[in-house]
Amino acid sequence: MPEGVKQARMHMKDYIPDPEELDHINQKTLDKIIKKHNMYLHGKLGGARAVIQYRNLSNLDFKGKNLSQADFTGSMLLQVNFSGCDLMSASFFACDLRNSNFRNANCARSDLRGAYVAGTDFTGADLSKADMREGKIMKRGEKGVLTDRKRSAGEGSKTIFTGAKLTETNMSGVQAFSADFSNADLSNTDLSDADFSNSCFEGANLTDADLSNSDLSNTNMRSAIIAGVSMENTEQQGIDISTAITEQDMGDKLENLGKTLPELLEEHTLWVATAGKRGRQLDLSGYDLRDVLDINRFPLTAIIANNANFLSQDLREAELQSANFDKSDFRDCKMQCADLRGSSLRYTKFARANLREAKLCPLEFERDDPLYRLKRVNLRGADLRYTTLIDADLRDCILIGVDLTNAIMNNCDLRRADLTGAILTGAILDGALLDEAIIDLSTL
Repeated sequence: MPEGVKQARMHMKDYIPDPEELDHINQKTLDKIIKKHNMYLHGKLGGARAVIQYRNLSNLDFKGKNLSQADFTGSMLLQVNFSGCDLMSASFFACDLRNSNFRNANCARSDLRGAYVAGTDFTGADLSKADMREGKIMKRGEKGVLTDRKRSAGEGSKTIFTGAKLTETNMSGVQAFSADFSNADLSNTDLSDADFSNSCFEGANLTDADLSNSDLSNTNMRSAIIAGVSMENTEQQGIDISTAITEQDMGDKLENLGKTLPELLEEHTLWVATAGKRGRQLDLSGYDLRDVLDINRFPLTAIIANNANFLSQDLREAELQSANFDKSDFRDCKMQCADLRGSSLRYTKFARANLREAKLCPLEFERDDPLYRLKRVNLRGADLRYTTLIDADLRDCILIGVDLTNAIMNNCDLRRADLTGAILTGAILDGALLDEAIIDLSTL
């Protein structure tokens, strides 16, 4: 019997509802189930294992709870808070877990076969020995013939981690045959002794990851960032690492400028203060700025940094106004409350960056100035996939042709923004202000 059929029959019922037919469970009902589950784990009378199959539990809060051995097979768990949970040996077989929070959760030995985990945050989680192989649920059709159950997102039966945050996660020993980690953040992650054969890591950030002793046969690592990756004793037959980004591709080192950043900024500050009459404008174009300590403390207003590399930098509350960052790399950056007013960010990479409460609105000059104008932020053609833009200010922003696939944009301000040709597949815009915005909501 084919392996896929064996897996399906493990979860066969007389009737299996399609995703849009799933019954909702509210927080009060969930809390009662969790209470009984804890009694079950402690062997107390009246306890019952949490078996919540084929239900809609989206937006619920499990934070810090012990749900080891729980069974969520076939359920929808969009934007659920599992942070700090004990989910050891829990079953998420064929679940929809998009944009959920698993930060610091214990998911060791969990069953994630066929799960859809795009945009989910597993930062600091333990996924050791988890099962991420293919898996699908089947049901009997009208004529009694086995057919695939509809999936709430995506196609097929692969486990999909596209755009997920898996940094510093323990994934040693996982079974991830044919899993999709494209565009995921796997930096500083333990991926040793695992089976990743036939998996996809295209565009993923694998900086300083440990892949030693793993099976990488027939994996797709095109355009993946592999700087500092350990690949000792790996099986690499059929691996595709064409266009992969190595340490040598990261850009020139700042020390080659001959001066420290504070010294360079002193000249730049004088240039700004004298309207260009003295000093010199700071130009960091093409430089690797990943390892500059406390870079968010330096005023970078009006600098030029085209094609610069800020990958995974901490730029929280950074002053980046009226600067040129065209074609630069801000993937996986922490940019909460960063001030980017009036800056040029054309064709810049922001995938998976956290831009919560960031200022991406115009830089407004004095109204009594005869040359009064608004200098708008230009993000034309930028990659904003899987970014967090909750409460961000994007008023009047030029967002022509941007890719906002699976971006989280709750309560962001998009008034008068131009999103002509923007890709909004899977984007979440709950509570966003859209007055006078140019936007095609049918592409969501």
